[in-house]
Amino acid sequence: MGPRSRAALAAVLVVVLVAAVAGCGDGPRRNVMADRGGPVAAAAAPPDLGPELRRLVERGPAPGGAVLVVSGGRGRFAAAGVSDLATGRPVGRADHFRAGSLTKTFLATVVLQLVAEGRLGLDDPVEEHLPGLLRGPGHGGRTVTIRQLLDHTSGLYDYTRDPALARRLFGAGFAAHRFDSHTPRGLVRTALAHPPVFGPPGGGWAYSNTDYTVLGLVVERVTGRGYAAEARRRIIEPLGLTGTSFPGTRPTLPRPHGRGYAAGAAGGAPRDVTEFDPSSAGAAGELVSTLDDLARFHRALLGGELLPPSGLARMRDTGPSRGRYGMGLFPVTLPCGRVWGHNGTINGSSVLLVGSASGDRVLVHRLNHTAAPDRAAERALLRRAFCGGG
Repeated sequence: MGPRSRAALAAVLVVVLVAAVAGCGDGPRRNVMADRGGPVAAAAAPPDLGPELRRLVERGPAPGGAVLVVSGGRGRFAAAGVSDLATGRPVGRADHFRAGSLTKTFLATVVLQLVAEGRLGLDDPVEEHLPGLLRGPGHGGRTVTIRQLLDHTSGLYDYTRDPALARRLFGAGFAAHRFDSHTPRGLVRTALAHPPVFGPPGGGWAYSNTDYTVLGLVVERVTGRGYAAEARRRIIEPLGLTGTSFPGTRPTLPRPHGRGYAAGAAGGAPRDVTEFDPSSAGAAGELVSTLDDLARFHRALLGGELLPPSGLARMRDTGPSRGRYGMGLFPVTLPCGRVWGHNGTINGSSVLLVGSASGDRVLVHRLNHTAAPDRAAERALLRRAFCGGG
């Protein structure tokens, strides 16, 4: 569900995983390049990214992938490899897929809308809205705030790192437990059985799916509706995102869709992990979407359609994380400047969504495998998309 550097996310939930099978997000990737050049490409014609995508797929381990770049209202799509190893079906532009931790960007948008409406305060303690929830060794709901959940400075242990749960979600126990359902409070209790990863809250930074699971509960308490219902009402329906949904406990994907894969045992053939109960990801990573829907959402977000300027500025404030993460967004530095987005990894899917500061140019690419893509090939894809180089 967040930065890909995490072992526990990287395998199955974009967040972690030893065997890579059922996760929900890995958090911000490290900045792609440290040097800077000219400005990020503006609304010129979108480039052909087919060669870069093919190189990304060829370097594996994903059987197939797709990329969509939208610039000035014009989109360009490319696909490579296959979406189904059994049938050889190609990857389609309209295919539905699991978006993992991109769920966090949707949820952060909802939370910041509530802040703008005066219904929620960034410095509200969790205890004010969910009394008694954050209790355990070293924990105190009176000191963790909404702000610290949004930017991952709470110190709450990431529940996907719990060894027993990780085995069931992404490891050897996946086959037997892939259709198990989980509740948000149950996942939080798993996290609270572990001490904070740092203290006091606000004193460090660590990507944690638990943070956004708690935020989902806060949204429900403040609005009287679940986070999924609020996201539908505030984002999905107004933007006409007809291919985007929150599956809850539904294990299947809407049609059309391909298959999702994870590493096989001992280097064997990839395992098909397409169907599983995504409630283990919940508010941190359950989203299902399409390339066009994600591009539309990101253009609207960065273009100021969903938040006032103050809210968007907060999303991009990386000060508390020392440059790594804002609130549902993280920066990626390219030779020509900085782009903003999020990645998501969950069983059978690895996704990256980034855009220029104004949203004039947006890129979304996906691979149908849990494992992180080849870094050099992904860097080349981003440089070509935003800087115009090879």
